[in-house]
Amino acid sequence: MSTTATSRKPVYLAVYDTLADWETGHATAHLARAGYEIRTVGPSTRPVTSIGGLRIQPDTALADVRAADGALLILPGADLWDTSDDLAPFARTAGEFLAAGTPVAAICGATAGLARAGLLDDRAHTSAVSFYLAATGYAGGDRYVDTDAVTDGGLITAGPTEPVAFAREILRLLGVYDGEVLDAWYRLFHDSDAEAYAVLDKAGAL
Repeated sequence: MSTTATSRKPVYLAVYDTLADWETGHATAHLARAGYEIRTVGPSTRPVTSIGGLRIQPDTALADVRAADGALLILPGADLWDTSDDLAPFARTAGEFLAAGTPVAAICGATAGLARAGLLDDRAHTSAVSFYLAATGYAGGDRYVDTDAVTDGGLITAGPTEPVAFAREILRLLGVYDGEVLDAWYRLFHDSDAEAYAVLDKAGAL
């Protein structure tokens, strides 16, 4: 662990209508177990409903979030990323976080939102498939990496089928796990590798 629980800044989890609720659970669960406070951030403080029908009451509104106050901003996918401009303010906030040196992690449709905002033009990144991002008209196609998840500086990206790899990069970036323990964590939750359980148990990471 990189810092004590009492000194850690909260992790902001963006929540909005149609959010893909399965994409961030591994990350937020293990961050919370490591002592991070997870604060949900909505367009306002009115409840939102996920694509799975979960009703979520945001802790705070996006307008009240400041990069200096957080350890990380997580942007899950959502149908709204591709069907309207409603979530563009979240992409703008991601730009403010990155400019301030506060990390951002985006998965699934949120990567397209960042592409439209120009935030992937000069950073290595991934998504569902390259042509999904190409359809946004962004200028970062030559920085696309065909892999499960990518970290470039303070930006993490992943495709919709890689919630465990997405969490792996988040846990690495925030120093929750590293080395053999991080590898074992990934093998356990991604590959159901029973041998990895012993490594995590010995390290007190379960």
